[in-house]
Amino acid sequence: MVKLKSNPKIFIVEDDAWYRNFLTYTLQLNPDYEVQSFENAKDCLNNLHQKPDLITIDYSLPGMNGSELIKKIKEIDDQIQLIVISGQEDLGTAVELLKLGVFDYIIKNEDTKTRLMNSVQNALTNVSLKTEITELREDLGKKYDYSKTLIGNSDSLKKIFSLIEKAANSKITVSITGETGTGKELVAKAIHYNSERKKSPFVAVNVAAIPKELIESELFGHEKGAFTGADARRIGKFEQAIKGTIFLDEIGELDLNLQAKLLRVLQEREVTRIGSNNAIPIDVRIVVATHKNLANEVQEGRFREDLYYRLLGLPIHLSPLRERGNDVIYLAKHFIDEYIKENKTGKISLSNEAQKKLMDYAYPGNIRELRAIVELACVMCDDNTIEAKDITYNSEKSINSILTQEMSFDDYTNLIIKFYLDKYDDNVITVAKKLQIGKSTIYRIMKTDSFQKIYKK
Repeated sequence: MVKLKSNPKIFIVEDDAWYRNFLTYTLQLNPDYEVQSFENAKDCLNNLHQKPDLITIDYSLPGMNGSELIKKIKEIDDQIQLIVISGQEDLGTAVELLKLGVFDYIIKNEDTKTRLMNSVQNALTNVSLKTEITELREDLGKKYDYSKTLIGNSDSLKKIFSLIEKAANSKITVSITGETGTGKELVAKAIHYNSERKKSPFVAVNVAAIPKELIESELFGHEKGAFTGADARRIGKFEQAIKGTIFLDEIGELDLNLQAKLLRVLQEREVTRIGSNNAIPIDVRIVVATHKNLANEVQEGRFREDLYYRLLGLPIHLSPLRERGNDVIYLAKHFIDEYIKENKTGKISLSNEAQKKLMDYAYPGNIRELRAIVELACVMCDDNTIEAKDITYNSEKSINSILTQEMSFDDYTNLIIKFYLDKYDDNVITVAKKLQIGKSTIYRIMKTDSFQKIYKK
């Protein structure tokens, strides 16, 4: 439940003395309200430095009517809630005022007292909710230290930190590339929450996860009745991200037809909902990501060249985990600490043999895969120490992992022989049968220095 601000400050602007006193009396029935009244618009404007939370405005003021006063207040502080009180029941005027940002339009009649109290309560709840959201975003921005979410000490990661800082201090579009699981969304969030836009929304869209026929509506929104099944208006992701950042993950999967529409949005800085002719201006920071080589996609005709250059902006490439050296151990220990915290277990350590085994793997699934491996090891380990035996790899991924290392034929042979010897408890005869080679060949390989470096009883 939203907690109302203590002692909210309310201004009343009403030129009729009797009605001004009536409104003051009505609102002061709530002892928590701090009420102050003015007989004209000028006096109200001269006191806005007091930061009122809400202002009730008589529409027919002398010298400056309600619409003019509303516009001036909005120019000075658009966070103030406004309620117009009028003696005329004019629907057209009410609609126009609501478009200007007025919270409510109340007619002067026998129901004014009840309507006013309810409307003020709701408006102040709205103020408190906005304040809470702002504070949460500010708090998140303060706490979003990307050095605590992007873990490691490698030179490649230090370069990423430098690029994040440059991106956060500018408005340039950012394109993030890297294999699946390298942390592209973490980088996008680090840019947003360390930029001047951190108080506004961060909206993430995985383009690859949305069906082709729904992606346009998801991004740009639609009007009620725009197509079969459009039962209500839908606000698109670009509108949701206004003043903030939209993160388009797997942008390389976007359909060519939608690429043209996205290009227009980026060029014109406006979106048009499906079924509407009204363009909506957008002020949005664009961050895109892909595991594909978009330059190759352009050459193959699968990605528009003009859109490619529009999105390129500041390129940030995330290295695969296998190229980040000791970052594997930094990350593994971080995931162990997270497991301990979430499961309230005692301290869990990582043996030297386990560390070596972690370092010898190439992680085709990158950081995401390492996390899964470490979490399983935490469950399987005995005596709160992770040993090499507790670390298991998916066999299919293990093969892919070995192939990514681009070793010599002899090194590949050594690994294959070692894998089968481990699997069949050093039974050379069985291994020879499985590999369909002579046992003398296996014995010869086992005697080589290169094999002895990786072979452990």
